[in-house]
Amino acid sequence: MAAAAGSRGMAQELRRTHKPDIENGKILYNAGCVACHGTTGAGAPQQRTEFRRPPTFPDFTSCSGTTPETDANWKAVIVHGGPGMGYSHIMPAFDKQLSSDHMDDIIAYLRTMCPNPHWPRGELNLPRALVTEKAFPEKEFVVSAGANATGAPGWTTHFIHEESFGPKGQLEIDLPWEYQQINGQSYSHTGDMTIGWKQVMFASLRTGSILALQGGILPPTGSTTLGGAGTTVFEPFLAFDQLFPTNTWIQFQMGADLPRHPNVTPQSLFFNTAFGQTWTQDHGLGRQWSPMLELVGSRDLVDRAKTDWDVVPEMQVTISKRQHIRFDAGVRKPFTDTTGRPTQVLFYVLWDWQDGMFWRGWK
Repeated sequence: MAAAAGSRGMAQELRRTHKPDIENGKILYNAGCVACHGTTGAGAPQQRTEFRRPPTFPDFTSCSGTTPETDANWKAVIVHGGPGMGYSHIMPAFDKQLSSDHMDDIIAYLRTMCPNPHWPRGELNLPRALVTEKAFPEKEFVVSAGANATGAPGWTTHFIHEESFGPKGQLEIDLPWEYQQINGQSYSHTGDMTIGWKQVMFASLRTGSILALQGGILPPTGSTTLGGAGTTVFEPFLAFDQLFPTNTWIQFQMGADLPRHPNVTPQSLFFNTAFGQTWTQDHGLGRQWSPMLELVGSRDLVDRAKTDWDVVPEMQVTISKRQHIRFDAGVRKPFTDTTGRPTQVLFYVLWDWQDGMFWRGWK
């Protein structure tokens, strides 16, 4: 093997029909893979190989680069070779030389090369919902937008940068841009930006569970005319994701918006849930389709306040061969306290930048 495994991805099945044999994987690795990948998995000495390493050449001892990958994406590279996932041709296909069980054995052995077992596994990186935040720490750039389908014209675009640090930390910066028509006049302005830190508190591939806490601060960078809070807001929340052996999953998020001056904008609670199922083409090795349904709730902490509930049906799909570019689209429909709350069309484009440049891996 000689090219990087695929992108950090969607939910993968937890159950197996074959229990991988690490010792057999080591034997197979030393018989066929060691010439390119070296005895430790960090790569054979450059002077001993007949090719020039591409930027995507993997170092299996690097936990930050390998643990967020899924077994299925690694297997896709072994089955189809590098070009099958948009990587270098120097990685040949082994679908004729290795059985499926032998590939699983090799992957299990490769997993032992990461010296730190505390990194959350890529199988716990569930599909990103349009509203509900997930628990897995990411290295992504997302452009997300929502446009009013009813009521006055208006839309919001979010430019979101997420960067993980160490095995369990993530910095998030979210810069929104607002546009609305009010009484026939057009207004546009930056919204209240978010600077947040996420910390994974628990992650278990065996149970399919991951729990994270995040604390965010929203300085008043937005216009109050377009919905800005007008004061600094603190936003703590908890995110819990659960993956089931059927490739079904559920995500919970619960938190609060706590303004520094509650007399300017009220404190509020929010509670979001996403249910979904992932289907994967090519016998679990190809493009992934993830229909999901979100329930989005919020309530101001004031007397006689109503709880707003929205429903968001949506679909996410991987659109690049490398699966590092994803697209999601859906509709956010209020179904309680609907007065003055428009239906919105939502979508995003997600770039998992750790897996290469945006324009790489499409063919």
